[in-house]
Parts: sequence; C-alpha cells; structure tokens
Amino acid sequence: MNDWRIYRGAGHPHEEIRRLPPPPPWRDFSAGGADDTLAGSDRRLGVRRRLVQNHHPRPAETDAVNAALYLRRPLLVTGNPGTGKSTLAHAVAHELGLGRVLRWPIVSRSTLQDGLYRYDAIGRLQDVQLERARADAQGGAASPAGIGSYLRLGPLGTALLPSELPRVLLIDELDKSDLDLPNDLLNALEEGEFAIPELERLADREPVVEVLTDDGRKVPVRGGRIRCTTFPFIVLTSNGERDFPAALLRRCIRLELEPPGEEQLNAMIEAHLGADAAASEPGLVARFLDREPGEVIATDQLLNALYLTQHAPRAERVTRDRIADMLMQPLDQPR
Repeated sequence: MNDWRIYRGAGHPHEEIRRLPPPPPWRDFSAGGADDTLAGSDRRLGVRRRLVQNHHPRPAETDAVNAALYLRRPLLVTGNPGTGKSTLAHAVAHELGLGRVLRWPIVSRSTLQDGLYRYDAIGRLQDVQLERARADAQGGAASPAGIGSYLRLGPLGTALLPSELPRVLLIDELDKSDLDLPNDLLNALEEGEFAIPELERLADREPVVEVLTDDGRKVPVRGGRIRCTTFPFIVLTSNGERDFPAALLRRCIRLELEPPGEEQLNAMIEAHLGADAAASEPGLVARFLDREPGEVIATDQLLNALYLTQHAPRAERVTRDRIADMLMQPLDQPR
C-alpha cells in the first residue's frame, strides 16, 4: 500500500495494525525467552553488533575500561544523553563473556538498600498468619516458609556475590538520586561486602539461608553476610546534572564520553538498521553531525528518524521532514 500510516484518525475501526512492520531492533522485546539473559544486550548493541565490534571505540574509552578492570574500581561515565554511556556496560559484558548486565536504574527515591536487597516483612507476616489459620482448621502443625523466601537481592547485592569472574553492574543515571545515595554507596564499593541484619539475627539457628538473586536464581548466604571474591565491573552513568562528593570521585575511574563521530555513527547505524540506512536519508545524518555547538541531540533520536523514514518511503517529502523535525528536537531547547 502507498499509505504508510497505521492510524489515520478517521474514527472508523479497521485491522491495519496487522501490517505494522517489525519493531526497531533496539525496541524488540520478543527475541528470546525468560532464560535469554542477553536479550537486553542485543537491543543495546544491535542485531549486527559485530560491525560495532569491528569499529573500535576511542582510545580514552578503552583505557578507562581497562583501568577500572585492573584497579577493581567503578567507572563513572558522564556525557550528554544518547552518547552510549549505558551501552558501554553491555559492550564490555559482551566482549568479555560476562553474561547478563545487572541494571539498577536510579530515581529520586532510590536507597542503598534497594540496590542491596529487599525484605518482604509484610508478606511473611501474612503468610505466617494464613498458615496458622490453616493449621488450626485442619488440626495440624503450622509450617510457614523460611525467611529466605521473602528476601531478594538487588542488582548491587547480586553483583557482590562470590564469583570466579566479575559481574557487570550498570548503575544508571546516578545524578537522579537524592543527596545521600552517592555517599551511602561508598562503604559497599570500598569494602565489597554488606550484611543482611534479618539473617544475621538468625545465624546461630540458620547459618545458611537460600535467597533469590536479581537473576531469579537461589544462592546460599552464610552468616547473614555477602562478600565478593571478585570485584564487579561497575559502570555509574551521569548526565552531568549534578556534582558528586570528592569521596566518591576518588574511588572511581572517570570517563567523559563525547558524541560519536561520523565513522562511529555510521557503524552504529549499520549495526542496527543495515548498510543502506544512512545512505537512504543522508540529510538526517548530516543534520546530526552538523548540529550547532552545544546542541544536544541523542543518537537514538537519529536512529528513530532513520527507521521511520525507511517505512514511510512513499510519504510526501513535507511529511518526512515533519517527522524528522518531531523526532530530532534538541534536548536542551526549552519547551
């Protein structure tokens, strides 16, 4: 059909949704099942990610990653939105074969305990009461589930489990946290261990308790404490919206990511959309590269515009330009 639109705003029900094309690779959530732990990395790196692998990152980026690996220090990555800060963690995990990236997205309400573990005390109390009521009704003895069924390690707690190889942990957008979280992180990042008081109190009676991890598997916790044997590779990302305390900065390797250049950009476009994507709409790529100094346009905005123009090839030029203007609005412009 010549009309690329699925929704036309005419108010008449139809079944055009069935001809909706496959999603952009970075928004495809159907690949893999629940056990496919690398599906998130596939979306980040692109379905043709070997092309990104063949294009090496800037020397400063590889130097910073290697410094963090050698020194067992977190990597604090800053830069404008869309420069690839989060993708760096997935690229390292993919190249080094370190499995699924543990991700802790930070919001203003995030606390250190959210990253370490969560204990569902209310759920446990309710289950105990229900089990007692069942036992009284049936005339038997109550047998409530153990405390481990109500504990789940967070991304940071899972990353600090003993392991032969380091886990990769992405603490995303740390600058969105409240004032206390960066300081609260210091001890866990410095010592590589933490305690679970709910289990420490039971250590004499239950020295080993199995708890659920962020990966969804059960692991034993001994004595109510978790201590890493291999320090994880931790990427802290920031959009540069706030300053961090010196105590945190001195414990991190710092990296400022610059927007991708033409070669990196073309490799990224090819990895996600194929070899002809950039050539099909060179004006969009030129617009991204020739933006005003200080103007912030994220690479995923460009990818969105290129993807959509691929599926609207017969639309009028004025329509395609309007779509590009909508998708590539500078992020730093007032609304």
